[in-house]
This record gives sequence, structure tokens and C-alpha cells, in this order.
Amino acid sequence: MHLSEGILSLPILAGGGVVAVLGTAVGLKRLDYDHIIGTAMLSSAFFVASLIHVPLGPASIHLVLNGLIGILLGWASVPAIGIALLLQAFLFGYGGLTVLGVNIVIMAAPAVLVSLLFGRMIKKPGKQQMLGAFLAGATAILLSTILLALAMIGTDSSFIDTARLLLIAQLPLMLIEGTITMFVLSFLARVQPELLHLNSAPTP
Repeated sequence: MHLSEGILSLPILAGGGVVAVLGTAVGLKRLDYDHIIGTAMLSSAFFVASLIHVPLGPASIHLVLNGLIGILLGWASVPAIGIALLLQAFLFGYGGLTVLGVNIVIMAAPAVLVSLLFGRMIKKPGKQQMLGAFLAGATAILLSTILLALAMIGTDSSFIDTARLLLIAQLPLMLIEGTITMFVLSFLARVQPELLHLNSAPTP
């Protein structure tokens, strides 16, 4: 779901860069020393997830896990995802440095939003927790796809058809991410429930 260099207009790139810097600053401010290791582990999980491709007909999709990261880290997911995207750009050429800010916004903004939207549900055991986890995983992918589409359409309206096809292609990934997030959070709730309270972002 990375956008490559040379596609977006300068205003979109600049706007994405500014939002990414502000979000990273807020995330770092809310990240305390005790949670650095957990944040680094989740950043690594995000980094590796993009290397796991799932066949889908003649093409393939890859995991993102930004919903899971958002639930566990809240605002700290912005620097966590930002570092992973930076390393991906350097090591594998995914995206690029000029589009890094936009890619951070596309991936990290939904992570923060789902932590705010579904954080309360996650803290309640039972079916509501599972539903909240599924919705967090699926909604994060939906929001990321919408942001990506808006970035493309904001650059050139001719990208509308491409954006529509992109949204349709991501529907299976939404279900996959929702299911994975649900099972992972169910496991964590049983064996290490304190991980569901890494930050105070989900509470108002």
C-alpha cells in the first residue's frame, strides 16, 4: 500500500510531510521509557508484515497490521510506523523519501483513529472485545485505502478509476486484517493483558 515517488503533486507531498512530523512529535511526547521496547517490537512487526504476501488470484496483497499497532500503541504508532517505513524505503526501495510523509499518514493516521474509536471496546472482555478488535483491524485498512485514494485523486482526478479499483482490491485484506487482529488481541488478553494498556490513548 506504499505510494511510490513521482506520482503525487508537491502540495500533497508537503502536506503529508507536515502532518507526519506533527503526528510523530505527538507520538514521541506520549511515549514513555517503559514502553520503548514494546513499541520497537510492534514497529518490527509492521516492518516484517509487508514482506508476507498473500496470493489473491493473479496478484497478491500483504499484511499491514496498522489496526493492531494502533490499538496497542495509540499515538505512539506514528513514530513506530514511521521508523518501519523509513527502513523499508532505504532497504527495499518501498515508497521513497520524498513520499515518506504521505505514506506515514496513510498508515499511521488510521492506526491512531481506530485506537480512539474502538479502544473502549477492546478493554471489555467477551464478544464486545472481539468485535472491537475485528473492526479495528478492518477499519484501519479501509481508512488507509481511502487516504491513499484521496492522495492520488488530489494530485490528478484521472486517478479516480484507479482509486476505485484499489478499494475493491483491498476488501479481502480488510477481512484478513480484522480476523488477525481479533485473534492476536484475544491471545494477548489471556496471556499478557497488560499489553492492552500500553497507552491511555483509547480513553478520553
